[in-house]
Amino acid sequence: MKILTEASLSPTGERLKAIFLRLLDHFGPRFWWPAETPFEVCIGAILTQNTAWTNVEKAIRALKGADVLTVEGIEATPAGLLAELIRPSGCYNVKSVRIKGFVEWLRERHSGSLDMLFNEEWRELRKELLKVAGIGPETCDSILLYAGKKPTFVVDAYTRRLFHRLGLLTADAGYDEMRLMFMEHLPGDALLFNEYHALIVEECKTFCRTRPLCDRCPLAQQCPTFHSGCNP
Repeated sequence: MKILTEASLSPTGERLKAIFLRLLDHFGPRFWWPAETPFEVCIGAILTQNTAWTNVEKAIRALKGADVLTVEGIEATPAGLLAELIRPSGCYNVKSVRIKGFVEWLRERHSGSLDMLFNEEWRELRKELLKVAGIGPETCDSILLYAGKKPTFVVDAYTRRLFHRLGLLTADAGYDEMRLMFMEHLPGDALLFNEYHALIVEECKTFCRTRPLCDRCPLAQQCPTFHSGCNP
């Protein structure tokens, strides 16, 4: 990735760069987030809270099948019916309320338009989004990065697991600490951040699992955990 290879980076940035390039070489581009519209990304970001992506896909298919995966469609759908449609995603009653709340906020603050929403300065928009009920940091950054193409890094439990084992984060690192490591040491580029997070997810689902497959991992040679005997 040109913006990364041409940048002058700190030692931590160089380490992050080496990890990224190794993962990209092994897995190839991930083309994440799989969605047809930015609005679908926003709803998917709420649905994916505390569940597997396969469950989100089922819920998204149900919303599309009912022809309600639009701002107007969500507004016109009773909360109970919406909950039934998204049942596969788990916590469906709570998520139904959160989706309704997000759409209501979008209507009130930005006339129901994602174009108007994402036309704002993204750092100020992030502060505003975090005030919406049910929109935590990971959901907020997912909406900004994947739907709005804003240069904010998304981190999750996979990020903590992988980079703790790689010696770059503590086991109890919080969201802001993890996010700032990437934001402060890499070029602020939405495409780079998109690809990096997707590669982290793929690495942790494939190799850096709870019980890691260290002997097959593409990052093994640069991983202190592997060299210490692969005993996380």
